[in-house]
Amino acid sequence: MQNNFIRRGWFRLAAGAASVTFVAVIASAGALSAWAETPNQIVIKDFMFSPMSLTVKAGSTVTWKNLDGEPHTVVNDAGIFRSAALDQNDTYQFRFDKPGVYNVFCGIHPNMKETITVQ
Repeated sequence: MQNNFIRRGWFRLAAGAASVTFVAVIASAGALSAWAETPNQIVIKDFMFSPMSLTVKAGSTVTWKNLDGEPHTVVNDAGIFRSAALDQNDTYQFRFDKPGVYNVFCGIHPNMKETITVQ
């Protein structure tokens, strides 16, 4: 009888820990989702820009936030702007005053690309 009680206790403890972990994962995914859904916000995560294309009106400021553990940069291929290396949770902003298509990449990881269209 006591063994059943102990086994149930361990099972409840393990299930509780799994629930807490699951809730923490869901909460952090929600924070990431909320950040990405904010207008003119770009998340850098898993060596990708998200979204990979964004359309904004002239005069808009776009903010990038690096959520990776690795540093990244935000670079325009025409040399109009270039961020310093962004560590985890660092942000960079640029105001797009002129209409056009701006190709952006990470200077450290050039395979990371995105397009900003300014209307």
